[in-house]
Amino acid sequence: MNLTTALAKRRDAGRPVRAALIGAGKFGSMFLSQVPTIPGLEVAVIADLDPDRAQAACRNVGWDEARLARTRFVDSGRAACEAEDVEVVIEATGSPEAGVIHAQAAIEAGKHIVMVNVEADVLVGPLLAAQARERGTVYSMAYGDQPALVCEMVDWARSAGFIVAAAGKGTKYLPQYHGVTPDDVWPHYGLTPDAAKAAGMNPQMFNSFLDGTKSAIEAAAIANACGLDVPEDGLHFPPCGVDDLAHVLRPKAVGGMLERDGMVEVISSLERDGRPVFRDLRWGVYVVLKAPNDYAAACFQQYGLPTDVTGRYAAMYKPFHLIGLELSISVLNAALRGEPTGTSREWRGDVAAVAKRDLKVGERLDGEGGYTVYGKVMPARRSLSLKALPIGLAHGVTVTRDLAAGSIITEADVTENAASQALQARRAMVARFG
Repeated sequence: MNLTTALAKRRDAGRPVRAALIGAGKFGSMFLSQVPTIPGLEVAVIADLDPDRAQAACRNVGWDEARLARTRFVDSGRAACEAEDVEVVIEATGSPEAGVIHAQAAIEAGKHIVMVNVEADVLVGPLLAAQARERGTVYSMAYGDQPALVCEMVDWARSAGFIVAAAGKGTKYLPQYHGVTPDDVWPHYGLTPDAAKAAGMNPQMFNSFLDGTKSAIEAAAIANACGLDVPEDGLHFPPCGVDDLAHVLRPKAVGGMLERDGMVEVISSLERDGRPVFRDLRWGVYVVLKAPNDYAAACFQQYGLPTDVTGRYAAMYKPFHLIGLELSISVLNAALRGEPTGTSREWRGDVAAVAKRDLKVGERLDGEGGYTVYGKVMPARRSLSLKALPIGLAHGVTVTRDLAAGSIITEADVTENAASQALQARRAMVARFG
């Protein structure tokens, strides 16, 4: 709660916090729009495959020419990581391969790294976080994204002495969404393809939110950062509004739907017949608390906190998240406090690639949000036992045998990209944490 005070001291001392941004897409643009109104925070370098596009993004969010002139635009993420005047690197490409390359380059250069790229984090986050700690730098989730906000709520709950029964986020979900492709994604958002294109919206990225992949990835990230468990056979996506959180998200033994206390789950804003859930949490995050004793449970009632019928479970929630508009919180926490806003600490959840349709020998997988696969979260021990192909490695590899729709794809079912730095990091992560 004292970030602005600490930042003001740095500014007044002539030592502003200087960051590098890799990837000037939607998330990055939202962050850039806030920078001019945060005195003491500067973006020294912006790396994008198309530097002209990055400059256009800056102008689009309101940067003046003076600020543009103070910023270097490059086409190399590695160059941004190695820039001497940069203190914090923000990785916002969305590519697992690029994310691993940039994170390891930033850590090697002694920079703090804020990982917007949750895809890379779920693939090898525990390894990257350990490498950062060993180098004396911060490896952080991105505040404004739902996993970091959930981490904050879980930390608050535990620091106050509550048991965390469940934590997670909301989304729009129906079972049939697992088969949606980029060709038919836009009607689900109430958009036409032309309108989405004009807004610069990537159909494959937005499809990953709809087909369940992004929810699986974010659930695994929360589990790995908070020491929570994921469901044995994937998320259930129960329809649930904010008034029913404490009733639905409690263990089966007391009438809920969880396997036990301490679980991650994603709730749906739609009933299974497509009707909207009353007071849904589509854009927000939640934590379900369990009172550790009778006295605390009595306090829930005395202070008007809605509970389940036992009086022991209650919920807190945040109805919205502001994505990149909140990202500076992570940058400033890393630079001023030396702390992450959530970080992978262990390998508890993993995301396996599942065939969206029947796949034939010779077909190439196209990764998250594409035409061939979607992601399914599972316990890391189960993924390891199955030798499941991580969704982060399910791009550009070729299928080596026919696969039925709904099959969990294994490492033996596809060719291997031996040159992939992400693959090498994944193997190192499994060897260290598996």
